[in-house]
Amino acid sequence: MLRRLYDWTMSLAASKSAEVWLAVIAFVESSVFLVPADVLFLPMALAKPERSYRYATVATIASVLGGIAGWAIGHYFFEGVARPILEFYGKLDSFEQMKNYFDSEWILLLLVTSGLAHLPPIKVVTILSGVINMSLTLFIVSAVIARGARFFALAWLLRRYGEPIRHFIEKRLGQIVGIAAVVVILAFLAYKLLAH
Repeated sequence: MLRRLYDWTMSLAASKSAEVWLAVIAFVESSVFLVPADVLFLPMALAKPERSYRYATVATIASVLGGIAGWAIGHYFFEGVARPILEFYGKLDSFEQMKNYFDSEWILLLLVTSGLAHLPPIKVVTILSGVINMSLTLFIVSAVIARGARFFALAWLLRRYGEPIRHFIEKRLGQIVGIAAVVVILAFLAYKLLAH
């Protein structure tokens, strides 16, 4: 099923309505969808490098709006909407553990790491942000920074290096950004331990 979903998403990159689909996928990725918007963003930016920053803007705005929808789902509709979504993806147990341990500072950190490296998945963090009643303003600012940084960094890399960098992005960038996210989390943990 995941492979068919991935292939369908890739086929959208060549369509005339690719930009609209990019916005739709970036929006729903932040609240319910499994496939990241990068899958569509990368081939679009490679096909039309002169539009890569425009695509990054579309993806960032749609992703942040989707994050706001995820926040609202967690804040207002957890039992009716969020719980079934989390159960469907098998994330309910980890979500419940996160909810018990994380405060707004942790959620802010997770928004950055999930926005940059999908650690943990962005939809889990946006819903959790609403459940713990994180400030919506702080949520929006951090989402704009994290998601914008990811999409604009990808746009810059693709414009600068073109097709050769695509293979690196698809194979290695996730690992590098994941390692950076782990380093940020460890630094935050060290800060919390030293502060207490």
